[in-house]
Amino acid sequence: MDLKQYNLPDAPGVYYFLGPSKLGQLPKNKRQILYIGKATSLKDRVRSYFNGDLGETRGPKIEQMLLQAADLKWQETDSVLEALILEAELIKKHQPPYNTREKDDKSYWYVVITKEDYPRVLMRRGRELEKDLSRKYEIEKTFGPFPFSSELKAALKIVRRIFPYRDTCLLYSEKNKGLKVPGLRGCFNSQIGLCPGVCTGAIDKKTYRQIIKNLGLFFEGKKEQVVKNLEKEMKIAVKAQNFEEAARWRDQIFALKHIQDVSLLKNTKTENFLFEAGAELVNRRNGKEKTVFRLEAYDVAHLAGASTVGAMAVWEGRELNKSEYRLFKLRGRSANKSDDTGNLAEILRRRFTHREWRLPDLVVVDGGQAQFNAAQKTLNQLNLSLPLVAVVKDEKHRPREILGEKTMAKNHRRKILAVNADVHRFVLAYHRKILRQMLK
Repeated sequence: MDLKQYNLPDAPGVYYFLGPSKLGQLPKNKRQILYIGKATSLKDRVRSYFNGDLGETRGPKIEQMLLQAADLKWQETDSVLEALILEAELIKKHQPPYNTREKDDKSYWYVVITKEDYPRVLMRRGRELEKDLSRKYEIEKTFGPFPFSSELKAALKIVRRIFPYRDTCLLYSEKNKGLKVPGLRGCFNSQIGLCPGVCTGAIDKKTYRQIIKNLGLFFEGKKEQVVKNLEKEMKIAVKAQNFEEAARWRDQIFALKHIQDVSLLKNTKTENFLFEAGAELVNRRNGKEKTVFRLEAYDVAHLAGASTVGAMAVWEGRELNKSEYRLFKLRGRSANKSDDTGNLAEILRRRFTHREWRLPDLVVVDGGQAQFNAAQKTLNQLNLSLPLVAVVKDEKHRPREILGEKTMAKNHRRKILAVNADVHRFVLAYHRKILRQMLK
């Protein structure tokens, strides 16, 4: 198989080695799946199969698989976490012959959802599912197999922050026999936000089962469906003016679209993303101090036009300079409207009235052509000649392109994307704080 014919992306995902059927050679779309794997970088991972002595680095089974392989396919994912989950789901579905290991499936790990009014989410070995006859629960769904417990534990830590669930704690009715207990203190996980409070009666059965339903869809590799479900719930809450609930749905949507999963599969390129080589903070040359390159990024957040806020994030030299971050509570004519361009213009005008702040070498705004035009118009009105770029996102909120100064976009792409991502995180955190204050 000639790897040069495949234009693999430098992105996480799942790859398939395909070969002939047991009944003979078949067309590409009907070839047998020989092996399925996950990758932090599809490009680097697949290339590694063709470097060095496979017999020593991968073993004789993988070497034999590559001799049979006639084609390669892949599926890109938004994160390594989704690659891990999708790999398990596809292996379970297709049963590729070369995914078997020295140990059998009974040694693999599974995620279990119990069949109860308030289902538990548990991590179990295959052998435990067969032999644990003493358990007091029925199993509603299982996901897996996952060969490595460390990867699955790391995955569940991330997922549980998005979809809090019950694992071993008692229900409110079991713990208190249906009696009202004033000031009841929940389990440790409920106190740190990893359990929605089934032990204190803080959540009803219907709401909790909706959380579990979305968690199950996520483990089936159906993140897009989960996002649609959450967006629907958020719109219903906004229409009912239940802004606290709407903010909760919005936070879950944001978390799903910005999954941080470096802990799952270590990748030097990812870990060093925010610390790549660049200008030094202070570069002494000929006895003089040279100021480092500075990027300023701006973003706006609101809930159906309400509680509009803005933020500025700063990258200087090699890293994000959080001491220079600033927040803006919008108060102009656009503040109570879904007018992103008007709100962005107000933020820029207010920021650049501070003549004591150092001017940036590059201005970064979040959005498309409309946001770019609004920012450019505002800078012109302020008689500021500053390079400007806009980060355009796709429907999954991933960077699609950078508008504006092409040379700047090319030379500083990673810094632009990093500071743009962090200003988005920063403004949403501030927006949540404002909403909580309003609801008190």
